Amino acid sequence: MAVMATGRGPNGQVHEPPLRVESREELVYLLGEACELEHGLLCEYLYAQFSLKRSVAEGVTPEQLVRIQAWETAIIDVIKQEMLHLALATNILSAIGAAPHFERPNFPILSRWYPPDVQIALVPFGERALRHFMYLERPEGMALEDAPGFAALGQMQPLTADDPQLTAGPEEWHTVGHLYRGIEAGLANLVDRYGEASVFIGPPKAQATTEIFEWPQLTAVTDLASASRAIDVIVEQGEGARGDWVSSHFGKFVGVLEDYLAVRTADPSFEPARAVLPVFLRQPPDVDAADLIEDPLTRRVADLFNAVYEVVLQLQSRYFVHHGETAAELDTLAKTVKHLMNWVMRYLGPVLTTRPVGPSYPGRTAGPAFDIVRPSFFVLPHREAAWKILHERLATLGEDAEQLAREPGLSEVAGMAKNLKGFASDLQGHLEARAAKPTTGR
Repeated sequence: MAVMATGRGPNGQVHEPPLRVESREELVYLLGEACELEHGLLCEYLYAQFSLKRSVAEGVTPEQLVRIQAWETAIIDVIKQEMLHLALATNILSAIGAAPHFERPNFPILSRWYPPDVQIALVPFGERALRHFMYLERPEGMALEDAPGFAALGQMQPLTADDPQLTAGPEEWHTVGHLYRGIEAGLANLVDRYGEASVFIGPPKAQATTEIFEWPQLTAVTDLASASRAIDVIVEQGEGARGDWVSSHFGKFVGVLEDYLAVRTADPSFEPARAVLPVFLRQPPDVDAADLIEDPLTRRVADLFNAVYEVVLQLQSRYFVHHGETAAELDTLAKTVKHLMNWVMRYLGPVLTTRPVGPSYPGRTAGPAFDIVRPSFFVLPHREAAWKILHERLATLGEDAEQLAREPGLSEVAGMAKNLKGFASDLQGHLEARAAKPTTGR
């Protein structure tokens, strides 16, 4: 087994204290942390996927390339489920009357944001990344060591029994399951105290559902029972049902690690990942020391990647705070998010990881840092203005991608440019239809 327990506690179990949720504010705080965690995991997995080598010209054998492609497929399956988990957590937030939470700190996200043993960072595919993924997805109560370089930092002061709760604050949780089960218990506590109608006050139309996003498990959250079902999906897909984690994210990473170690044993020189480094365009205000891209063309590719990532978050935010959109317009918002992920980011990420960082980093290529410029950029609250901004943004990105595609070695960006312009055209069609009926939905 690739799983290595620390041996803490009886039967390898770790004590995970119950979370204290006595107010809507604390519930929103914890759900915000849950959304940040899902968002962070999603980016970690995308980074590892983008770092993988893609041809025998990169120094792997045909047989090894087949294994790499299988590992990428497994990671993509997990990524899709993380997107589902973020949507479900956002549904719960919307159901209790709160705004969607797509903001997060820039990477690396260290323990001053979360409990001391919870850290999120961008790591290329390999043993260290896989052990880190397993640690974050480990079943509730399992004692497991994090990967090297992820030792707990600092201290936190979680809420105590005598703390007031007019304002929310951090709590001591250790695993994804621990956090979500605390949220579930908090929902039940508030329902017992105030009744379901007083807790679940969000508009039902602000829910992402299967009809739009096509995940069978993506159900609307309107009461305690549906919230519990959503949490069950998140926890069981991540860490596995109680005692059964083989098909969960945790189990999938265990299997990939065992396979990777077997290939590495057969060929100790085998390296499936590019020599990527998470790099920023500019020094973020919330990162103490950041590696910056020096190569001018690489900077342009990274800028396009970050802009596409940003508009994905803007589209998601608009979907969850929508007001006045028709069913067809909502469908376009959702489809544009999916298509940007599947038809642009999925291919632009590997293009970026072939690009040099610059002369100060010989042999290193650029890994996307998923820059957060300002979280407030994501929320576009006014329908007509929001659609005009989203259209303008997609059209601008399409033009920029078209120019990039003319540069040496970047011809494959041409297809992404065409897709971006097509998405802008889809939004423009709705704007024109609205303009033809100026009194409708204003």
